[in-house]
Amino acid sequence: MATSKSTKSATTGSATYGAKDIQVLEGLDPVRKRPGMYIGSTGLAGLHHLIWEVVDNAVDEAMAGYCTKVVVTLHEDGSCSVTDNGRGIPIDPYPSGPHKGKSALEVVLTVLHAGGKFGGDGYKVSGGLHGVGVSVVNALSKRLVAEVDRDGVRYRQEFVDGGKPKGKIAKVGPSPNKTNTGTTISFSPDPTIFAAEGVEFVARTVTERLQTIAFLNRDLEIVFADERADKKQKITYQYKGGIVDFVKHLNASREALFTKVAHYEASEADQTVDVALQWNTGYYEGIYGYANGISTVEGGMHVEGFKTALTSVLNKYARASGALKEKDENLLGEDIREGITAIIAVKLREPQFEGQTKAKLGNVSIRSFVQKETNSKLEEWLQENPTEANRIVKKAVAAAQARIAAKNARNAVRRKTALAGAG
Repeated sequence: MATSKSTKSATTGSATYGAKDIQVLEGLDPVRKRPGMYIGSTGLAGLHHLIWEVVDNAVDEAMAGYCTKVVVTLHEDGSCSVTDNGRGIPIDPYPSGPHKGKSALEVVLTVLHAGGKFGGDGYKVSGGLHGVGVSVVNALSKRLVAEVDRDGVRYRQEFVDGGKPKGKIAKVGPSPNKTNTGTTISFSPDPTIFAAEGVEFVARTVTERLQTIAFLNRDLEIVFADERADKKQKITYQYKGGIVDFVKHLNASREALFTKVAHYEASEADQTVDVALQWNTGYYEGIYGYANGISTVEGGMHVEGFKTALTSVLNKYARASGALKEKDENLLGEDIREGITAIIAVKLREPQFEGQTKAKLGNVSIRSFVQKETNSKLEEWLQENPTEANRIVKKAVAAAQARIAAKNARNAVRRKTALAGAG
């Protein structure tokens, strides 16, 4: 009986539950209390998510047209720094409210949902939708140093123990940055938060992500430097072909169905779409969606719009070319997508991501936009490239025939089994 009573007290709420039991978490405390809500996990994936949050802010500057170079450095002491030559995080005093008088830099680094991405003209598009990125990094670091170059002057502020300011922002001298503007965020992850798998960054994980970002942001220079003993390396990523180069890279180890990469772009109001696609002789479907530079690994409306239009356009072409006869059924989407490698990258003013880690895009308007532009521009590309178009259709028809044959074979086996059982 004693055991039963103990179990109940451990799992049952207090009978005197009242206002005194309501816990208010101030500042960055919610992040330290429940880090998984903000970075997905406290394992290696969450550890590297800290880098992504800072890099995403730098890339937002690039998408806004103010940054041409990003440098990510893994230091020998286990810290990481991200430098960009963008405009520099604002350092002037915050104008109003409970944070009045504090530097904008301190507010951005210590207050959740503070940033330049919720309205106004700071950013037309951005991946840092939630405004928690760099403040979350601060919250989960044992030390963070922010250095900002604005108007030829370098400013510095240090934070310790999960985001506590160690003094106020200070001028430290002239900017060594040739553009006279930029931001460097250097941070050391808190080992008490990432106790499960440690705080050692994996170079390959970082370089793969940085290379993808470089593909998605044509001409942006991204430098990775590893200064750790026995791991020293320096790599520069920059692609003039953008996502066309990305598709070629993904298909490099496969046999392409043809050498050309279909590519089209379109813009409308506050949204743009950039698509590149090519087929290979394999059977794997590789469609990769991105929204404001963020990988939407679970897809979303932009991918749905592309798939719908792709199926429609290829069926239309197959019938017009005679590859599909009147008696033939339409090709299924899976037939057409067999062996495809495609990048669908969209940019939009107010992306509606599902979840803090932004795995899926929910904007309904982007689906119709991508679908409309794919219907128009892909059809045009097929007409202009009949040799490649016919190869795509031929492969899709073969996939359909194989699918139907497999289905018929399964049905025959089932009928045979049923008859044997009846006998």
